[in-house]
Amino acid sequence: MFDPGHLSAGEIALRLGAGAGFGAVMGAEREVDGHDAGLRTHVLLSLGAALFGLISVGAFNSFFTGRNATDVTLDPTRVASYVAAGVGFLGGGAILKGSERVKGLTTAASLWVVAAVGLAAGLGFWVAAAIASGMATATLFLEWPVRRILRRRNRTDQEGPPGTAEM
Repeated sequence: MFDPGHLSAGEIALRLGAGAGFGAVMGAEREVDGHDAGLRTHVLLSLGAALFGLISVGAFNSFFTGRNATDVTLDPTRVASYVAAGVGFLGGGAILKGSERVKGLTTAASLWVVAAVGLAAGLGFWVAAAIASGMATATLFLEWPVRRILRRRNRTDQEGPPGTAEM
């Protein structure tokens, strides 16, 4: 049976690398699309979340004792909830409200998802990390073709029906 408290250096490197790699995939799209929170932000956030995941599964083993040996209770699963709350705060900083629209919601959401992906990678939950990374990246890339379709539709609507142009 695998003992998460005794992770090898290779397993740690693999989990951190996966967290950073999955974050890079989503961050690359944000970078190409010209957003402030781009590749580096997403990689660092996902890497940090992966490290928090590793800490929660590997760093507390020496503190666990028998149930009756102490009245201190450790719950490493709380790490995930604190990562989510902390990233929510960070994402809030990416959201800007202007007079006509709100900017940064997608970036804030992608930061939140990339933290969850990093945490999943840090915990060794590979399939979930890979699937969520792929789905989030596909969602981010879908903006490009949808934007083109909407621009074409707007141009057609502004020109009016054929034969009605002013001379």
